[in-house]
Parts: sequence; structure tokens; C-alpha cells
Amino acid sequence: MYIPEFNRVRDDAETVAFVQANPFAILVSPSDSGPFATHIPILVREADNRIVLHGHMAKANPHCDLLQNDKESLAIFHGPHAYISPRLYESRESVPTWNYAAVHVYGQTRAVTEPEQLLEETREIIHAFDPTYFEQWSGLSDKFRQGMLKHIVGFEMVATRIEAKYKISQNRSKADQAAVIEALRQSNNSAVAEIAELMKKQGLGV
Repeated sequence: MYIPEFNRVRDDAETVAFVQANPFAILVSPSDSGPFATHIPILVREADNRIVLHGHMAKANPHCDLLQNDKESLAIFHGPHAYISPRLYESRESVPTWNYAAVHVYGQTRAVTEPEQLLEETREIIHAFDPTYFEQWSGLSDKFRQGMLKHIVGFEMVATRIEAKYKISQNRSKADQAAVIEALRQSNNSAVAEIAELMKKQGLGV
């Protein structure tokens, strides 16, 4: 990912928090016919000073065959984004742009097919996204749950390289940044308003 230095996020804790807050990602793996992508929720855990991504996908997905090919995969996490109009800038000679936040995580994937590991994977997904459903899930018959697990393949990816980028008007003047923040925070679109909040949290416009 192209990252000018003033757009680079260097804080590892902030990067992990970003991934946790934006878990619906794109996993891209190489294949003989070119890159293959799957849109899935991906969780992150830190273990032994390593960042590990994990999730699961349908067993019928051809991507499953690419999870252990010893080649590097890429997980793309999207954050908020917004169109930025040049009318917000002091200089009339300006051009439109797009503000956004994104994290790219690279590493080799490992398929997870053992029933107990898959069961733990589903527990983590439920706890992360729908904890009130866990009691219902636990009350389902073993036959049903084991049958469901047969239709998925889990994966883990130990991060070998992470690129984090906030492109949020860092190259503009304080006055321009303040104008962008004020315009975006009035939007009814949550993704647009979140860019304004991210800019404020990063100390821009003041």
C-alpha cells in the first residue's frame, strides 16, 4: 500500500484497536489464476508478542484450498471514508480527494479443520458479535452443531508485516483541516462523520 510518511500509523496498539473495530475484512490469497478474495469477519488476538488473525469461511469456498499454499496472503481492513471537496480549502487552486483509514496485514495462512478448534473459533465469533446468542447456541444439539462445523474451514494468519494508513488531510493547513472536520461532522452518513471524529482524535485542525 502506498503510504506517504505523514499518513503512516506507527502505534501498534492503535493499529490493533483499528482492526478490532473494523473486523469485516477482505482476505486475498494468491492462486494459479490470480488473486482470490473473500469478504469475511476476521478477529485478531495477540499471543507471544505476535499478532494473529483468525476466522472461518464456507468449506465450499475455493479459497479454502489456498489457505496452506505457503504463499503470502493479505487481509484488508477498511475504516471510515469520505469525499473531500476542494471548496472547503482556503486556496481556490485545489483538487478533490478522498479521506480514509485502512490497515493491511500480511502473512501466511494456516487452515484449521480440527473439530475442537473450529468449535472454539465459532465461540469466539459469537462472543465478539452476538454474545446474547451464545446461550441459544450452547443449547443446540451436538448433532446440529457438529453438522454445521463440517461445512466450514477455519484459518489463522500470523502477521509478518502490517501497514496502517490514515489519509485524513494531514498535508493541509490547520484552517483547511478545521473546515473539513466541520463539514464532515454535519453529515448524516456515519462513515463520513467518523472521519471527522478520527481527524479530531488525531489532533488535526487545532
